[in-house]
Amino acid sequence: MKKRIKDVEQRENYWFSKINKFVLNPGKYILKMFKYLKNGFVENIVFWVFVFLNVLNAFLLRILTMNNASNFFAFQPLLADFAFVIILGSFSFMLKKNGRLLYYFLVTVILTALCMINSSYYTFYTSFSSISLLSTLKFIGQVGDAVVDNVLQPKDFVYLLMPIIMGIICIRKYKMPKLSRSDYKDRPRALKFLAIGVGCAIVFSTTLSATDIGRLVNQWNREYIVMKYGIYTYHLNDLFKSIEPKITSLFGYDEAMRIYKEYFKDYEPEKTNKYTGIYQGKNIITIHAESIQNFVIGLKFNGEEVTPNLNKLASGGLYFDNFYSQVSVGTSSDSEFTFSTSLMPSNSGTAFGSYYNRTYETTQKLLKEKGYYTFSMHGNNADYWNRRLMYKAIGYDKFYSKADYDIDEVKGLGISDKSFFHQSVKKIKDIAANNELFYGTVIMLTNHTPFKDKNGTYSDFDVSLKEQVYNEETQQYEEVVYPYLENTKLGRYLKSVHYADEALGDFIKELDEAGILDNTVIILYGDHDARLPKEDYQKMYNYDKETDGILSEDDPNYVDFNSYQYELNRKVPFIIWSKDEVYKGKNSNVMGMYDVQPTIGNMFGFTNKYALGHDIFNIGSKNIVVFPTGNWITNDVYYNSQKVEYMTLKETVITDEYIAECNKYADDLLKVSNSIIVYDLIKKGNENQADESVVIEEKSLK
Repeated sequence: MKKRIKDVEQRENYWFSKINKFVLNPGKYILKMFKYLKNGFVENIVFWVFVFLNVLNAFLLRILTMNNASNFFAFQPLLADFAFVIILGSFSFMLKKNGRLLYYFLVTVILTALCMINSSYYTFYTSFSSISLLSTLKFIGQVGDAVVDNVLQPKDFVYLLMPIIMGIICIRKYKMPKLSRSDYKDRPRALKFLAIGVGCAIVFSTTLSATDIGRLVNQWNREYIVMKYGIYTYHLNDLFKSIEPKITSLFGYDEAMRIYKEYFKDYEPEKTNKYTGIYQGKNIITIHAESIQNFVIGLKFNGEEVTPNLNKLASGGLYFDNFYSQVSVGTSSDSEFTFSTSLMPSNSGTAFGSYYNRTYETTQKLLKEKGYYTFSMHGNNADYWNRRLMYKAIGYDKFYSKADYDIDEVKGLGISDKSFFHQSVKKIKDIAANNELFYGTVIMLTNHTPFKDKNGTYSDFDVSLKEQVYNEETQQYEEVVYPYLENTKLGRYLKSVHYADEALGDFIKELDEAGILDNTVIILYGDHDARLPKEDYQKMYNYDKETDGILSEDDPNYVDFNSYQYELNRKVPFIIWSKDEVYKGKNSNVMGMYDVQPTIGNMFGFTNKYALGHDIFNIGSKNIVVFPTGNWITNDVYYNSQKVEYMTLKETVITDEYIAECNKYADDLLKVSNSIIVYDLIKKGNENQADESVVIEEKSLK
């Protein structure tokens, strides 16, 4: 006991003497500490260069993609990236000099590739990539022109400077024949830097709010995660999310099932309305209109309509002009998934790629129960987006893909829409002859970015501006032509859309001539927006004829097309049309892709109790469209969850309670949707229900 007291006294005296010396001569200790830090930096100069270059690349990615002032001064992602790279670099001290140098270089190359991929991916998708999408890389050759022409930009090559610098430094260090102490394996130093990295990570974690942590776990809002956590933490989390389908049986099932049961416990079937059963007994042809946006409907250039055939369908049918597609990283496949299931896209990867072996309650299955033969037609590779396997889960009886078509005319990524539609009509005639009822999806292809091929644009539609100007010398009116949207991506897009519209018109005409339209309803939807540059829209709405540029913001005719206007402009068309044109009219209530199944289900006589959307004719102006990012829109307001701000769409007072209520609605909907997909809850929920029924029956028998 005396010895223990003596030891305590000795320790106290030791630290007291140290503190006393520091107080009497602080400069000496500060100088000593500075010397220690300096030696630590000099002895590990290559390590610190490695850290600096990779943190700088991550910083540049945020600046060059999410270009806003907050990213310049954001401390949190810098600290997160710093911690990640320090931890990654600490393992290098388990290697000798040559292995360590190679480690630094290879890791820098990998992290640079990660930044480059995300930089180019963000250009097109306004989001960040996912490891679970690597399986689609084998199809990159089919969309090579789109990637080179439309996605890769000079900014995407800035990151290459870092591995070049790292390589030069490693080579110079390698050529130094003399070995220092720092060139050998050093486990204590590895542990020291690992501790520094972990310490930084702990400090970073203390800056996070519950909302920040929740968004990382759910991973709906990729932009927000990268802004808060940095690109490296995002991809580390994405890696775990990507293997989630393999381990779902081990973690989280009970909580997911609880969320699922709670969400649907008060389920009530949709009410009937004036459209109930109007199309029962009719065939259905759904047209998946590649990249067609709603703003082209009714648009004219020099008096000529961009989409005369779409305009006819819109005016002669039920037209929903405030319709959004709700896609995530799966783009076209996400739109097909949500259209068929009334669920949201998965928060990691794609439902088509990662969750094709789940049970879904789909439009196709529900129609098959009513005697429909179901098929899909697409002139692309059957395995692209894993359609061959996913279509079985959706409930298609037959998939006609590229192998079933004669590729006699190629435009852009594959068979031209005109040839595809012409050959599809022949197949549909055979299907109609052998089946009393059918449901078919035809997927367009030509109007896919980059909206041109090596032969040029697909139509000669004129996107210049022509005016009749009076010439005082000749005293006559002369036509003056201004370039306007020529030589812009938006201009190419409009030419491409005009071609797609012509193909669509030919398709409708051939179906009519074949007698198929007599008992068939056409359902057309745009799968997603075309990701056109905001600058092109600025030119479209603010063209300055005098300079062939854009009007000054001070000009009274200037139209403010800001980031919110850009988001709202991403609407796509949704049209339900039949030849008799008995049911027609425009519905401007905000509507999402997940509202399609309940809406058409009411018309054709089927119901999905797991649908997350609503019959738009029932819910009307109260509808909320939730996006995979956590953003949402109503008739009154558009809410941006990344910026935690909103824009009012009408002169309506928006309260904090209303925003909170809608945020909760969006959060609950995204959670239950992802739970259904990841944990296969429709299948397991039905199995549990069946087991409970057996138990109840056994009890009643007793």
